[in-house]
Amino acid sequence: MVRGLHSRKHPLEKRDLMPQEISVSYQAIKSKVYRLIDALVVGEKNEVEVQESIRRWWDLIHPADRPVAQKYLLMVLGRSASALDAVGDGLYAASGSPKTHSRLDGPHDAGRRIRLIERLVKETGVRPAV
Repeated sequence: MVRGLHSRKHPLEKRDLMPQEISVSYQAIKSKVYRLIDALVVGEKNEVEVQESIRRWWDLIHPADRPVAQKYLLMVLGRSASALDAVGDGLYAASGSPKTHSRLDGPHDAGRRIRLIERLVKETGVRPAV
């Protein structure tokens, strides 16, 4: 009987596995982005490794889900950029230094940031759904 168990084909061979499904919820994407930012900040990954990680992650997303994933990704990146700006501005204010003016300062900051983020997403190889 023991011999019979060992001679059977394993029920889950690699060819029988379904492709990994990637969640495209806002929370899941935010979590992915924040983990990558954290890995970069603490030195676990460099910029190239973060870019490669996001490329691999993007390739796992079903093409039909990519427009929603891209929307959420751009939202998270835009809000993250705003948060970093706020941290920098707070630091300048706390230190008594005058705020340095960014080329993204002005009445349409959010729109400019989103366009910049979209360009960065394109440059890093994240492709919109076809």
